[in-house]
Amino acid sequence: MNPHSPAAVAPPPLLDRSDVRVHHASTLGEAVAAFAARVRAGDLGSLPVVVGLLIIWSVFSLLNPVFLSPDNLVNLLFDCSTVGVIALGIVCVLLLGQIDLSVGSMSGFASALVGTLWVNQGWPVAAAIAAALAVGAGFGALYAALLNRLGMPSFVTTLAGLLAILGMQLWVLGPSGSINLPYGAAMVEFGQSMVLPTPLSCVLALLPGAAMLAGGLRTRARRTAARLSAPLLGGLLARSLGLSAVLVAIVLYLGQGRGVPLMFALFVALAVLLQYALQRTRWGRSMFAVGGNPEAARRAGIPVRAIYTSAFVLCAGLSALGGVLAAARLASASQQAGTGDVNLNAIAAAVIGGTSLFGGRGSAWSAVLGIIVIQSIASGLTLLNLSSSLRFMITGAVLAIAVIVDSLARQSRVSHGRA
Repeated sequence: MNPHSPAAVAPPPLLDRSDVRVHHASTLGEAVAAFAARVRAGDLGSLPVVVGLLIIWSVFSLLNPVFLSPDNLVNLLFDCSTVGVIALGIVCVLLLGQIDLSVGSMSGFASALVGTLWVNQGWPVAAAIAAALAVGAGFGALYAALLNRLGMPSFVTTLAGLLAILGMQLWVLGPSGSINLPYGAAMVEFGQSMVLPTPLSCVLALLPGAAMLAGGLRTRARRTAARLSAPLLGGLLARSLGLSAVLVAIVLYLGQGRGVPLMFALFVALAVLLQYALQRTRWGRSMFAVGGNPEAARRAGIPVRAIYTSAFVLCAGLSALGGVLAAARLASASQQAGTGDVNLNAIAAAVIGGTSLFGGRGSAWSAVLGIIVIQSIASGLTLLNLSSSLRFMITGAVLAIAVIVDSLARQSRVSHGRA
């Protein structure tokens, strides 16, 4: 065909539906309309869990005003950190449409290993922690190898791992069944009493708003240079200042008690690092691609096996770290560590927070929001002197509602995509 013929001329670009998503509202009315359109399309984000958390806090504060006291909230944040770190790992595997049922056992085994190496064998505490994390990462690599090489479903693989690791935990602890960690050690103080100074907490609380403003200004400059619609500068300033004001107010309120726990700060820092990796790196984009469609990702040149390996190694490693934090919190390692509802709470936290069970959608903030919901329920019921059976039933109901909302949102996205 003659390249200069009319038939060879490239047609004008078609308007794609994604153009609507990248359009930035320049007025408050447009912002509200864009938000409503995203909700109708099934892009709910963290809205359901935030609304649920506000309802839970309102109900418990009415039934017992102590619930929202600074001291109780500080204890709640301490308790969130241990299982929350494990939930971060669950987010990684759920993004790929996989599961790890052994996270509870891995956390218990890690705590037992640290106690044995540190207290009984005389290892330096840093070396004992490093050994526990290395063992956790090794189990994650094993799970990924069985999935990649043999096609063994992760449900079965990690269920077998749950049983094997639980047996290893009992074997390591021996007849005594528990190991007390030395009081006064830095590790124990970190898990029980260490808090950030209030001035430092206030400075750190200003960082998210500053990051939001800096990112918004960069986006605004790029879109302005490309002659595209850009968000108003006043809107960017209002959002960043509003976020900073809220976070500083929370920090000052917690400062009326003991302050922000250092262990919770570590949990949030890990969530920030994971969220940055998921949103801003090639690895993170590959995670979402593999979770959405593994075969399409493979055809696009993404190393699917390596992505699976990284997710399972991260999940098992974070589970081991959660076990170390739990040992520091309780000042002991015992046969009960990692058992009970630890496994289910970690998985439930990720799902309740908004990570999809179908893969391809979620964030690190899902673990943060989800574990705060679960621990809020537990703390509120404890203050009301109600049976723990109610905690399981209420948490189960919240989990069911979260999965229903996720399923309905997924159906809505599919129907809008076909429209």
